[in-house]
Amino acid sequence: MTACVVPVVYTLPETFTFVTEGDDGVVAATLVVGRWTAYVCIVFGLWSGMVIGFTTEYFTSNSYAPTLYLVQACENGPAPNIIQGLALGYNSCIIPILAITATIGYSFSQAGMYGIGLSALGMLGSLPVALTIDGYGPISDNAGGIAEMSGLPSSIRDKTDALDAAGNTTAAVGKGFAIGSACLVGLALFGAFITRTRGTSVDILKPVQFAGLLVGAMLPYAFSAMTMKAVGDAAFDMMNFIIKDYTAGEAEIKAGRVYKPDYDGCIKISTDASLKKMIAPGALVLGSPLLAGFLFGPDAVAGLLAGAIVSGVQVAISASNTGGAWDNCKKEVEKARSKFRGEARDAKIDLKKAKEEVQHLGEEESTDPHLKELQDWVARERFLRDKHIAAVVGDTVGDPLKDTSGPAINILIKLSAITSLVFGNYVKKYNLTNLLKPKADA
Repeated sequence: MTACVVPVVYTLPETFTFVTEGDDGVVAATLVVGRWTAYVCIVFGLWSGMVIGFTTEYFTSNSYAPTLYLVQACENGPAPNIIQGLALGYNSCIIPILAITATIGYSFSQAGMYGIGLSALGMLGSLPVALTIDGYGPISDNAGGIAEMSGLPSSIRDKTDALDAAGNTTAAVGKGFAIGSACLVGLALFGAFITRTRGTSVDILKPVQFAGLLVGAMLPYAFSAMTMKAVGDAAFDMMNFIIKDYTAGEAEIKAGRVYKPDYDGCIKISTDASLKKMIAPGALVLGSPLLAGFLFGPDAVAGLLAGAIVSGVQVAISASNTGGAWDNCKKEVEKARSKFRGEARDAKIDLKKAKEEVQHLGEEESTDPHLKELQDWVARERFLRDKHIAAVVGDTVGDPLKDTSGPAINILIKLSAITSLVFGNYVKKYNLTNLLKPKADA
């Protein structure tokens, strides 16, 4: 794509000039940009996206050390897995943020906000590929579900699990592209808002702007809390429904009747929650910049947008990568467990009967070679089961992070900026602070 963009460069003039006007209409600054400067801005965005993609793959794939370290952490229970998973997500922010920073630094210094827009275009240029690989995960995951529900051999499930693990990584890579582009697009929209309201900068020494900055940095956390709580509440409702339906099904079977699970009821709970519980987060995204603007004017909105962009990118990257790594950690543990069961079958060991045979021994080690061998098999099975429980706990925590809160922060950043831009002139003229000024000062 770096080469394919070259012919497009020749559609631009050799040089073109951007003019910035002050409130009085006098030219405040001019910026002359060459066509190849614009090209480098696009390429910067394109390769920053590539760096983000490779970094995401490293931190979430079960082929690399970070996720394999989580697998090892599961040996000590769920808590170490959670702690190390959070640390992994935080560490995974460093390289993407440096890549985005380098892109912004070059593009803005050479071509102003136009350069930021071009770099965002470069990063979004590979979006069709990112969206394609993002669809790989759900397809392979559903294939695994179909294989399990159809009663296919465990060897088929092992293959779909391997595909699903790759799908988790590709989904995380797609999210990484989206998050990086959200930062650049949000910054470009922020620049448009500043231009529309005739602002200059966000000055943290001004109380209104600094207060807006703090509130904006808080928004991704409040938004994430709302979306995660929505997932948790819906999950509890579905679990209670399934337990009730399963109990009724057992009664039906005992009575000699056929039991058919109520799948439609589960779908209804999920669908209703996905709509109703998004009202509050949606109101937060749209209402925050409007409320700040109508109360305190465009300076507060500028601070709020800057805070949301800076904070949101970090939260989104860490949430997405932590969740993806936990999911692949579970897949790796399940692969080891499946391999162990295969070894038991090859050795003609019935693990269920083995547990019953050695149950009376408790923790005491048997002197009988046969019983001691069974004890070893049972101990390994128990170790892998506890390890799997720890991995499942991590994956349960990670699912709302990587599938709900992390991706949705992109919308928070972009929609807040678009809302502010659309109502920019209005909040500048009709904010409460402006209306309460004495007529002579207004």
